[in-house]
Amino acid sequence: MLKDNLVMLRNLHGYSQEEIAEKIHISRQAYAKWEKGTTVPDVEKCGALAEVYGTTIDNLIKTQSTEGVGMIPPAPKGKNIWGTVTIGERGQLVIPKGARDKFGLSQGQRLLVLGDEEGIALVPAETFEANLRKAMEMISAQNNDTADLPWETSSWKQNG
Repeated sequence: MLKDNLVMLRNLHGYSQEEIAEKIHISRQAYAKWEKGTTVPDVEKCGALAEVYGTTIDNLIKTQSTEGVGMIPPAPKGKNIWGTVTIGERGQLVIPKGARDKFGLSQGQRLLVLGDEEGIALVPAETFEANLRKAMEMISAQNNDTADLPWETSSWKQNG
């Protein structure tokens, strides 16, 4: 529900009710009523709240929860949260349907597993390979371009 998301987002961002109220030009009491669910903001104020919290109006008003985790905060603008997955005994994962649909993933498709200290990411292998080819072509083109620059020629070195 909207009220739950307002409380969660305000706490995640470290704001007081007073600070949020000032940012969207309302009273602290009006904001407190939204968090209690006594009243709801109009669409214009929802838009202002979404902007302050870096999410969308759609994400602001929807509540997502997942088994074992509870409520999930609204995703930032341009990002998605599909919930949790469980690793099977052989390491297999079932990617949530919403994620498969969004990225056009299908059975048998190869995914590249990337990671850092924070976690892992799955990228379609074809996408990664195409981007890698583009990067290599750009590097190759830059290397070819520098061969013709004046400071790379013998006449420049002699005169410089």
